[in-house]
Amino acid sequence: MARLNTRLHVGPLLGIVNTVSDVPERWSKATVYPDMWVDRDEDPRTSEGVSPDGELATLRDYLRNYRLTLQMKCEGLDPEKLARRSVPPSSMSLLGLLRHLAEGERAWRNWILPGDPAPKLYGARDADFDGAVAELALVEDAFADLAREQAATDAVLAKYPDLGARVGQRDTLSGSCGFTGSRSTPATAGTPIYCANASTAG
Repeated sequence: MARLNTRLHVGPLLGIVNTVSDVPERWSKATVYPDMWVDRDEDPRTSEGVSPDGELATLRDYLRNYRLTLQMKCEGLDPEKLARRSVPPSSMSLLGLLRHLAEGERAWRNWILPGDPAPKLYGARDADFDGAVAELALVEDAFADLAREQAATDAVLAKYPDLGARVGQRDTLSGSCGFTGSRSTPATAGTPIYCANASTAG
């Protein structure tokens, strides 16, 4: 172990540590707190007063803020920037996330509603990310798809004021969310996808 520790402090590894100084400055719209990416007064997610009252109201507020986060990340970006891969060869992009979350909204409803599941919007597996190319029509469709799927999800969620209710079909897949529906599922089970994806967008 002593020999290993010595190697960590000498030789070309020191050069690797020094490359930290080459990291580009973090972009931010904030003027008050530069470690934030938007000032509080300009943040539509900022709410004054007391927190929402009740579980359903809290869930709606939580989901609204995560949806807004991705929308804010995309504001003012042209198709090329929206489709730009974050770290090639990864297919991750903001446009891909818009499409992926539209699939996620639909998949959540497929998981809990009776009847045959609605088809995937963009195709199998990673088509939501792989097909996210810098074309204006495709970008407009992605925003429209997400808005439509979010509205449909909100309509379904409104039918379950008791979030402890057990819903869902046996053996129904949730598709792109990667969940497998069992005999019954809590009505809130699909919502954490926004936590991971909105955070990844940063």
